[in-house]
Amino acid sequence: MGGYTIGVVDDDQSIRDLLTTFLEDENYRVITAGNCSDALTLARKHRFDAFLMDIEINGDSGIELCRKIRSLTAHEHTPIICITGRQDYPDILLSAFDAGADDFIGKPINLVSLLARLKSQLQKTDYFHKLERAKQMLRRYLSPRVADIAEAYSESGSVPVPEERQVAICFTDIRGFTAMSESMDPSRLFASLSGHLRRQVELVYKYGGYVDKFNGDGIMAVFDGPAMVERCCRSALSIMAEACGHNPEEDTLPIGIGIHTGRVMMGNIGSSQHLDYSIIGATVNLAARLCGYAQPESIIVSGAVRDAVGKNEDLLFLEPRDVHVRGVSGGVQIFRLLLGKKARGRLS
Repeated sequence: MGGYTIGVVDDDQSIRDLLTTFLEDENYRVITAGNCSDALTLARKHRFDAFLMDIEINGDSGIELCRKIRSLTAHEHTPIICITGRQDYPDILLSAFDAGADDFIGKPINLVSLLARLKSQLQKTDYFHKLERAKQMLRRYLSPRVADIAEAYSESGSVPVPEERQVAICFTDIRGFTAMSESMDPSRLFASLSGHLRRQVELVYKYGGYVDKFNGDGIMAVFDGPAMVERCCRSALSIMAEACGHNPEEDTLPIGIGIHTGRVMMGNIGSSQHLDYSIIGATVNLAARLCGYAQPESIIVSGAVRDAVGKNEDLLFLEPRDVHVRGVSGGVQIFRLLLGKKARGRLS
């Protein structure tokens, strides 16, 4: 288990020399300190993989040192093994563990036992960091909402009961993407699409929404909570402004956007082997249909969206018309969403 840096803190030079020689023979790097002040300074400057420290160091409390080291962000999870020659050390075990110690060993030190305990603590810490990296990687593939739900229910193993909620939904879609994919080099197409979708995701989160899923060349974003419809509209307008920026160094990918608001059912869909925490209902279907009505570089919203926003000089709802939407009985009133003059002036 070479490559680890171990901090040895003891006021006895002979103990420091003994542990240094022994650990270096086992391919560990050792940094020593003879007092609490030096040890804390070193802990702030260096990355240690574990600490071996005496309970009493030149009359100072090693337990208090343990607590201070544990309070450092860099050493929140660094193993700390306390060492003592006191005969009453069972009585101070609780104090040491309360201060953040991970293990305890008495003097005279049994080096074989110490090595075994050190390896065990290092292995557990490595495993913890691997799990943390895996969790962070999984969070990159899941929406924050799904990741939070999974983490919240991980201890009980249960799943949340489906619930009805009011949300605003935004669908985006690249117009002419199929034809574009037939003429553009696949690697170039992938890079261009990835860049556009990345910026869309960033703008959804900027306005307090979350991406429920990617739909090939577009996204489905959900907004809930206070002012959710207005935030959804502002996010869509920002996405459109970004897509219409026409950066000469990037491929132009004209998009259409559809927005609707209403009640949905939110919960788990799938089997015990593979679940998706998502939303379903007529509101979702209509938002997707409205996206289909949007011409390139336009945003189409429902009358429910216009009504929910109310009077707002930053948002303009123009060209009202009634359309027949497949799967929806009766006509649906739709509007084209644009940024108001005052808002355009602030952006110019």
